[in-house]
Amino acid sequence: MAYSVTSDRTKKALAESLKKIMKQKPLNKISIREIVEDCGLNRQTFYYHFKDIYDLVEWMFEQEAIRLLRENMTFLTWEDSCLYLLKYIEKNWEVCTCTLNSLGRSHLESFFYKDLHSIIRSVIEEGASDLILQEKYKDFLAHFYTVSFAAILISWLKGEIKLSAEELIEMVSITISNNIRGATERFSKV
Repeated sequence: MAYSVTSDRTKKALAESLKKIMKQKPLNKISIREIVEDCGLNRQTFYYHFKDIYDLVEWMFEQEAIRLLRENMTFLTWEDSCLYLLKYIEKNWEVCTCTLNSLGRSHLESFFYKDLHSIIRSVIEEGASDLILQEKYKDFLAHFYTVSFAAILISWLKGEIKLSAEELIEMVSITISNNIRGATERFSKV
């Protein structure tokens, strides 16, 4: 248990240093040396925990936003879950845009994909609980809505959609309201 706590503290220290540096320069211009010097650790410690900077970025997002989101999913509506994610992005705007600009749209979409997919899949499961629906249709619907929402999220992050987090979630909710139920009903007849 003591090792786990120490390991988590070390990872968090590395993540905080990375976030601090990301506010000043692009991710692809940041070195591991800069990160470890900022938090007073050595390169070996970094490589003990992470294979590279991108691994640290993924861990950071996973720990700070996605893990908490998953833990609270049973208590939140899907809109609340997505709003939580958008609020995290707003709070960490510089870091998220730095990641987007450094990794590119496709990498960030794939990063968001797996986490949004679990939210959307649970919405589909809940909305179709009274229907007999083949898994391939559930998978298709989850993929369709996940890809759509991930693209909207990236577009919002890039400033192409000029809405607050609350407005964006409201528009997405209005757009897909009853659409998932209608789709599951249509697929259940196939």
